[in-house]
Amino acid sequence: MSQSPLPPSKPQIPASLPYHTLSIVVPMHNEAENVEPLLERIHLALEPYPCPWEVVLVDDGSSDATPSELSRCAGIWGPHVRVIRLSRNFKQTAAMQAGIDAARGSVIVTLDGDLQNDPIDIPRMVGQLLDKDLDLVAGWRRNRQDNLFRKIPSWIANRLIARMTGVHLRDYGCSLKAFRASAIKNVRLYGEMHRFIPAWLATVTAPQRIAQEVVIHHPRVFGQSKYGISRTFRVALDLIFVYFFMRYRTRPGHFFGGIGIMLGTLGGIILAYLAGIKIFLGENIGTRPLLFGGFFLVIAGVQMVTSGVLAELLARIYYESSGTRAYLAEEVPPPAKNECWHLPASGNEAGKP
Repeated sequence: MSQSPLPPSKPQIPASLPYHTLSIVVPMHNEAENVEPLLERIHLALEPYPCPWEVVLVDDGSSDATPSELSRCAGIWGPHVRVIRLSRNFKQTAAMQAGIDAARGSVIVTLDGDLQNDPIDIPRMVGQLLDKDLDLVAGWRRNRQDNLFRKIPSWIANRLIARMTGVHLRDYGCSLKAFRASAIKNVRLYGEMHRFIPAWLATVTAPQRIAQEVVIHHPRVFGQSKYGISRTFRVALDLIFVYFFMRYRTRPGHFFGGIGIMLGTLGGIILAYLAGIKIFLGENIGTRPLLFGGFFLVIAGVQMVTSGVLAELLARIYYESSGTRAYLAEEVPPPAKNECWHLPASGNEAGKP
C-alpha cells in the first residue's frame, strides 16, 4: 500500500452508537492517483467502527486509469469495497445517484474522491445523525482549503440558496454528508442537482431534521479540479428550478399561470386601448407597433400557462412514474449472492436492536 498524502489522524468513534449498517458512496472521475490513498484513509477512519460498513465507488466514465485502479484496489481490500462503473461520463449528480441506489446501508455517507474531504469525520457525523434523530448532517468546510476564485462564488451561492430555499446551511457545496437511507432514497437527483440535496430533502422531511457539522478540508494533492467558472451559471439556472419545485411542486399552474396572467393582462390592456381609439376616435391602428406588442404579449401569456406547466409535469412523470434513471451502470464485479460487509472485530460490535 502507498503512503497516504494526508497527515495521520486518530479515528474517533462515538462512545454510544446505535446499531446500523453504513454505506459510503464516492463518485470518481479521472482520480486514478487518489483511489488507493482514499481507500487507505477510509479504512484508517473506520477500522474500529462497531457496525457493518461498505464502500461504493462509482466510476463516472473516467478516461484515465481510474477504472483499473478501482478494480485493483477493490480486489486488495475485499468484497465490502464495491465498484459501480457508468457507461460514460454522466456527471457528478448521476454518479452520486447511482451510488445511493446501490447502497445497502441504513445510513449513507457521500464524499468526494479527491481527498479534500476527510473520512475521519464520518463516525462523528453519523453519531450526530443517529443520536439527534436527524435525516441529514451536512459538512461545513469552515476552514476551506481553496483559492478565492472558488471561495467567493461559493460564498455567494450558499447565501443565495439558503435565502431562496429556506434551508439555512453555511456550505451547500460540501459533498461530505450523512443521510438516513430512508430519507435520501425518497429523493431523485437529476441534471446537476447534487448541490441542492439539502433543499430537495426538505421536500420530504422537516428542515428541523437537517443539521450541519464542521469538517476537515484538505488542499487537493493529486489530479485536477472538475469545477470552473461555468459552474456559477449552472448553479443559477438550477436554483431557479429548485425554487420552483420547492414552492410550486404541487401547484405548478400558480407559478406559470401567474406570469402568464401578468403578460396576458398587459397585452389585453394594450389591445383594449387600441380598440378604444379605433372605435371612438376612428384612428388607424393596423400599422402601429403597439398592436403587434399587445398581440404577442397575449400569446406569450397563454403559452406560459400551458406549455410551461405541461413541460414540467411531463418531465417529472417521465422520470418518476416510468422508473427511468439518469444513468446506465453496471457493478464490477457483479454482486455476490451473500451480502459482503466489513464487519467489526469480535466484541467490538454495537448492540443490535
